Amino acid sequence: MTKDKGIRKGIACLAVFASGLLLLAGGSVTAERSEPGAFVSDQFSKSGLCSGCHGNIFGQWDGSMHSNANEDFFYQARLQEYVEAAEAAETGELPLTFCSSCHTPVGVVSEEIPPMDGSGLSEVAREGVQCDFCHVVVESEGIGNAPYILEPGDTKWGPPLRAAEEDAPPSHGIEGHEFYEESRYCGMCHNIYHPVNNLTLAATYTEWEESPYAEEGVRCQDCHMTPGIVGFEANPGKAASNGPDREHVYTHFFVGANAFVTDELGESRHEKRAIEYLKHAATLTVRVPENAEAGESVDVEVEITNSGAGHKLPTGVTEDREIWLELIVQDAAGKELYHSGSPDEKGGLDSGTTVYHTIFADSEGRPTVKAWEAESVLFDNRIPPKSSVVEQHSFLMPEGAVNPISVQAILHYRSASQEHIDALFGEGVYTVPVIDMATYPEEEMASSPGFGVLEMLSVLCMFMFLKKTKR
Repeated sequence: MTKDKGIRKGIACLAVFASGLLLLAGGSVTAERSEPGAFVSDQFSKSGLCSGCHGNIFGQWDGSMHSNANEDFFYQARLQEYVEAAEAAETGELPLTFCSSCHTPVGVVSEEIPPMDGSGLSEVAREGVQCDFCHVVVESEGIGNAPYILEPGDTKWGPPLRAAEEDAPPSHGIEGHEFYEESRYCGMCHNIYHPVNNLTLAATYTEWEESPYAEEGVRCQDCHMTPGIVGFEANPGKAASNGPDREHVYTHFFVGANAFVTDELGESRHEKRAIEYLKHAATLTVRVPENAEAGESVDVEVEITNSGAGHKLPTGVTEDREIWLELIVQDAAGKELYHSGSPDEKGGLDSGTTVYHTIFADSEGRPTVKAWEAESVLFDNRIPPKSSVVEQHSFLMPEGAVNPISVQAILHYRSASQEHIDALFGEGVYTVPVIDMATYPEEEMASSPGFGVLEMLSVLCMFMFLKKTKR
C-alpha cells in the first residue's frame, strides 16, 4: 500500500469511528435546514478573523470563486434577470432568495436578502461562501438547493479529529464530523433543482455519484481540495499556525473551470489554477489516413475522452458553458484542406460545430439560457466521466494537394458563449477567454506560456550554431 492510500484509508476509518462516537453521544445536530431569519449576521465571524491562525488556508480561499460567490459580476447579472422574472411572475412561485441561498448564505439565513440589490448585506454576508459559514455547517438535510443545517457559535466544525487535535485551541472549540470528508457536503449547493417544477438544472454531485470515481472511493475533496488534480494527493502541514502537524491539510482554492470571472476580477492565481484543471480533464485521439488521392473522400475520426473529471464535461450551469472541437487538416506543403470549429470575429461558432452542453426548453418548447424558464431538457450531449465520444469529419482531397496529410485538433472551453455575454453586458465589454483543454498532437501542449514553437526552434538553432563554432 502506498503512503497516500494509507493516509486515505486511515481517514476513512477515523471518519467511521467519529460517526459512531457522535451517535453514541446522542449527537448535537439539529434536524431541520436553516431557514431565513434563523440567525443574525453578527453570529458569524468575518473571514479575516480566521486569517490570524489559518493564514495559509485564508490565503487560498481569498480570491477564489467561493469568496467571490456574491461579487461575481456574471452571477449578479443573471441574478437581476431572475429577480425581474420572479417579481413579474403572476403566480409568485419563484422564491427571491433561491440563488442567494448558495451565493450569500449568511445573507439569506440572517434575512439581509432581500433587498435583492445587496444594499442590506452586512460585510460578513458579502463574503460569499465564507469561512465561518462553512465551518458551522453541522449536517445537511439532503442534496441540492442549499439544505444546510447551521449552528453558529464558538465551536467550529471540520474533518474528524485526530488524536493530536482533540484539545481545542484557545480561540474556539472544534468538533469533527465525517460529513466534511464526504462529497455530499459539496452536493448541498452543487446540485440545483428548479424551485417550481423540480427540473434538474445542474447535477455535478449526481454526475459524480453515478460515476466510476464514486465506486472507487474518490470524492470531490480528493480532486478539488488537495494538490492532486485528478485524485487524492497528500498535503502534510498545519491547518493552524499554532496547531499540530497533520499528515494531510485540505487546500481551500476550490478550483473549478472558471478562468473568465477570475481573470476579470484580477485573481490570476485562481485563473491559472482553473486553466491547469481544464488541461487535465480530457484527452484526444485522432485517426486519419496519411495519404489520399485527389477527389477521394478523407474521413477524420476524433475521439474525445473525459479522462480527468469526476463529473460530466462540462458540468454545473451547462446551459451557458461550452466545449467544442476545432479541427485543422493540412497537406505536406501546409495548404489548409479542412477547418472547422474556429470562432468568428464575434466569437460565434458555425452551425456545423458540435458544442457539448445542455439546452433547456421553456414552456413553449423554445430554447432558453434562462434556467428559471426551463420546463424540459431539449438536448444534452455532455461527456460522462471516463467515457468518450467520437466526432466524424470528412472532406474531399483537392487537386494538387501533397501527401502526407497532417491533423491538428484542439478541444476548447469557455464559461459562456460570447453572444450571451454581449447580450448581458453590451458588445465589447467582456471577451470570454477560450481555453485549450487538450490538443493533438499532444507535444504542442509541452510549450510553456509565452514560449511558442518558433521560439523553441530559434533557441535550438542558436544552440547548434554555437556548438558547431566551438569545434
